[in-house]
Amino acid sequence: MSIIFDHVDYVYGGDTPLEVKALDDICLQIPDGQFVGIIGHTGSGKSTLVQHMNGLLKATSGHIYFNGEDIYDRDFPMKKLRSRVGLVFQYPEYQLFEVDVLSDVCFGPKNLGLDRKEAELKAFDALRKVGLPMELYYQSPFELSGGQKRRVAIAGVLAMEPEVLILDEPTAGLDPKGRDEILSQIRQLQRDTGITILLVSHSMEDVAEYVERIIVMNNGRVLYDDVPKKVFARYKDLEEIGLAAPQVTYILHELQRRGFPVDVSATTIEEAAETIRKAAAKC
Repeated sequence: MSIIFDHVDYVYGGDTPLEVKALDDICLQIPDGQFVGIIGHTGSGKSTLVQHMNGLLKATSGHIYFNGEDIYDRDFPMKKLRSRVGLVFQYPEYQLFEVDVLSDVCFGPKNLGLDRKEAELKAFDALRKVGLPMELYYQSPFELSGGQKRRVAIAGVLAMEPEVLILDEPTAGLDPKGRDEILSQIRQLQRDTGITILLVSHSMEDVAEYVERIIVMNNGRVLYDDVPKKVFARYKDLEEIGLAAPQVTYILHELQRRGFPVDVSATTIEEAAETIRKAAAKC
């Protein structure tokens, strides 16, 4: 078992007039190799939750276990945790700073104590995994497109060979083509390596298309935790907390209302197209 939350609470501004309970009795298990989506409206606790996973925030109460060890034990190696659980923040390209792409991706491995040759080998492998063309490795990262910068930033985390990769809104600000390219590359990475991936997103289409499990956060608590089909079947409940289902969910329910025998549990465009095709053949 990779990550376990055991009755975790987190309070911002404790014992002040601005006190806010950001996480409330969180109990979760994130197994090795799973691709998990985390959704919720602004302020629901999504980012606070994932920042606990690599120790950037410390729980006010409760315990968090990584590979069976309590990360709050006095002798737990927190630096090692942060290399094993990689966190890519929203707009990570703002953190690029080196003179060329390869040097930027080498920063993390060097910080772990690797020599230059070892760091460069890790960087080359990470850049290959995110699909960045080799001719860009020695260019300034500031000369790249938005999507290319995002790939470099993700590669900088992958170069440290984490067991868990957390992506906080990795497609924010990208055009549809760039968004699809990034997410397709992430899915391929997960399939090739078996790495655990947590995707924080506001896009219902993205989580429906790529993840195998969805955690819905609301007011600091886990509201739902299930496979996409079962979560989006509660689309009316999601609407009550400011969320929605993928557009295909609404289209299929409308078709069913009009008498077409479609499968309303379909959540991706491909699944929707298939059930509509079958319904049309019956009609």
